[in-house]
Amino acid sequence: MRILRYFLVLALLVLTAGTALAQSVTTHKVKRGETIYGIARSYGLTEAELRAANPGMERSDYVLKKGSKIIIPTAGQTQTSSADAPMENDDVRQRSIRMGVMLPLHDINGDGRRMVEYYRGLLMACDSLKHEGISVDVYAWNTPDTGDITEILAKPEAAQCDIIFGPLYSKQMNDLSAFTLQHGIMLVIPYSINAPQVAGNPHIFQVYQSPESLNEPTSRRFADWFKDYHPVIVDCDDPNSTKGSFTAALRKELENRRIGYSLTSLKSVNSLFASAFSTQRPNVVVLNSARSSDMEVAFIKLKDLLSANEGLKVSLFGYTEWMALAEAQAANFHKYDVYIPAPFYPGMAPLLAKRMALKYRQNFQRDMSAYMPPLAMTGFDHALFFLRGLHKYGKTFDGASGRFNYTPVQTPLKFEQQGSGAGFLNRAYMFVHYKPNGQIDTISY
Repeated sequence: MRILRYFLVLALLVLTAGTALAQSVTTHKVKRGETIYGIARSYGLTEAELRAANPGMERSDYVLKKGSKIIIPTAGQTQTSSADAPMENDDVRQRSIRMGVMLPLHDINGDGRRMVEYYRGLLMACDSLKHEGISVDVYAWNTPDTGDITEILAKPEAAQCDIIFGPLYSKQMNDLSAFTLQHGIMLVIPYSINAPQVAGNPHIFQVYQSPESLNEPTSRRFADWFKDYHPVIVDCDDPNSTKGSFTAALRKELENRRIGYSLTSLKSVNSLFASAFSTQRPNVVVLNSARSSDMEVAFIKLKDLLSANEGLKVSLFGYTEWMALAEAQAANFHKYDVYIPAPFYPGMAPLLAKRMALKYRQNFQRDMSAYMPPLAMTGFDHALFFLRGLHKYGKTFDGASGRFNYTPVQTPLKFEQQGSGAGFLNRAYMFVHYKPNGQIDTISY
């Protein structure tokens, strides 16, 4: 467990569950371009704490020179852990927010490496919020797949958290849910989509939902948005596809609204394939598979169709999985007017995303990994949203839309409570539209 204030971790963290990591560095050799502020935050200190340990820095004419050595005070010398401090003011709006992180934070496997990157995004948000006057104390615990989370929950620091991000593994949910319910701690589930505990814990905020739970709302939104289109549902002969449940829900929604649609197959000859399309209205094509190979065959079929039928209008409705192919398939996405339903889009705020990527490289001496969605950006959005909410509303923050000005880098968040005494689910969702003119729009719902 590590307790830090105003900090960024500059090296890959390899944490062991429940082990305190104390500051051991006593001096620092200044490198070219470093600043007092940057050095302080790299060691988990405030600038005032670093200056206090180096009296010369208090002079107005002090200059930080390359090669000089400065004293780095230990954590015990510079601050009192909020876990030991008397809790005179328990209003989170009037003090530092105590943020817990219970995720696999290690370099053993992909889970750990991914969550370290997500954790770095959380830290970058804490650093950003400092400039808004929001201070955060961070308690980070490594909770691997094989670890016993109850050992961590027994530690006194855990019970003093205002908010906890975790867990990654569903099997740890029961213990963590019961713990947060007992202590009134906000629990943000950043990735797991299997959390039935939401139904009985009003402190839980689940960010991502199962694809099956999104079939009906996506079908309704599809029918609203494409009300003037002719839907064409294409069978891809994919025996392992999980998308048949979506096309079944979509067909039911269209039939309930008395909207006509056509059925065809990727294996149909071109003439039979073309007969499924309307020449009077624009068409929207839906595959019953998310396989990239089927998507590529669909592009070929659509190319032949449009070449043989001048004036025919066609759009293609895809799946969130296609977001991982967006860069490689950008030309086809724009050519075939692709819409992708997704809970994220890395291009929502291009300038913010670019700045964050540069800052990440500066802080951690490496680029973000090529995950989709980028995990550090996800962590940044999550922390910014919830920590701002706690600072403004305290423990009454409900994550609803419009509570404050929130511009996500890639992850829109809009939570709805699932009933009296229940937790909250993120209902922010959008269609990412790759327009033929090369532009990309996001249509929120």
